[in-house]
Formats: sequence, structure tokens, C-alpha cells
Amino acid sequence: MRHGKKVNHLGRKSAHRKAMLANMACSLIEHKRINTTVAKAKALKQFIEPLITKSKAENNQTTEKGTHNRRIAFKNLRDKYAVTELFGSVSDKVGERPGGYTRIIKLGNRLGDNADMAMIELVDYNEVYNAGKSAKKKTTRRSRRGKKADEGVVEKATETAVVEEAVEAVTEKVKETEAVETEEATQEIEEVKKPKATKEEASEPEATETDDSEEKKNDSEA
Repeated sequence: MRHGKKVNHLGRKSAHRKAMLANMACSLIEHKRINTTVAKAKALKQFIEPLITKSKAENNQTTEKGTHNRRIAFKNLRDKYAVTELFGSVSDKVGERPGGYTRIIKLGNRLGDNADMAMIELVDYNEVYNAGKSAKKKTTRRSRRGKKADEGVVEKATETAVVEEAVEAVTEKVKETEAVETEEATQEIEEVKKPKATKEEASEPEATETDDSEEKKNDSEA
């Protein structure tokens, strides 16, 4: 039975198990994801996540802490190139994450011995899962300032909403006044045009009368 068995020995001696986990951790740091069995993936998760925490910049603010953490990582990984990669790009990538740096995705059973297979990967290097997510600021759960900040954000949002409504109301009023002014202008233009039309109509009969008088004179002379 499995009572109180916290460490899975994976059917190996301690030296073999440590060497295997160090090799798998170096491969994970280099390739960012590897395929293995579920049992080995769970053991690797417990092995590598404390090392990733030690590589973060907030835990290496002084040279003494930095060298100490690098020596601990080198003792476990046994590869200087993996240590430089871990304290370089990996620590920068996972700097804002408070834990849970790896993800285990089950892949089904292996054909040969029907073993449960899985893929373990670094969470921040998966571009498919993180495509639609935006970067969030680091917050603490117990701080009271976060609530005040949230209230301030809500107040700012309401103020902006009120301002936008006021702007929309002003624009509508301006549009209405412009429409009224255009209608009045068109009416004035029509009124200006009407007298000219009446004058032209009044001038036409006079021309006809002069033509009739000229015709009468010509008849009398004939």
C-alpha cells in the first residue's frame, strides 16, 4: 500500500534517479517541452520548479544570493549551459509568475508497454494557450491597497462614462441647432428667389403689348 509514500523512486536507485531527473530538467530547460511518462513528469515537476523559483531576479538581488542560488542549481542540474539558460531567458520569462511554471498534458498510452504518456512544458513558452491572454500586473491577495486601487479604477470608469454621455448630449444638441439653421437658411433663399420670379412674370405682358402696338402701326401704314 502507498501510505505515507511521498517520493516516487521510479524503480531506480537514488543516484540513478537524481541523474535521470537532472538530465530531464536540462532537456526541459533547453527545449521548453519534453515527452515522458506521467510518473516521471510529476517527479520532474517537483524537481525543477524550486530551481526556477531560485532563478528569478527577485531572489537574486545581491551577488551573494545570486552565486548561492547558482551553485544550488548547478549541484542539481550538473550542466553549466542549462544553468545560464535558466538564470537568463527562463527567469526573465517567468519573472511575474508566482508559481506553477510547468504544465503536464496527458497524451494517452504508449503502444509498446501501454504506459501513460504525458508532455511536460514551461507554461510561459506556450504561444497557443497564451495567445488571447493579456499581461496582468502582479498583485497580492492580502493587501488592502488592491481594494482601494480597484475602487479608484471603478470611479475613474464611471467618470469617463459620465463625460462620454455629456459629450454625446452636446453633439446631439449641436446637430439639432445646425439642422434648424440650415432649414432657416433654405427658407430665406426661397423667399429671396420669389420676388425675382414675380418681376419676370410682370415684365412678360409688357413685351406682348408693345408687340401688338407695333403690329397695329404697320397695318395703318399699309
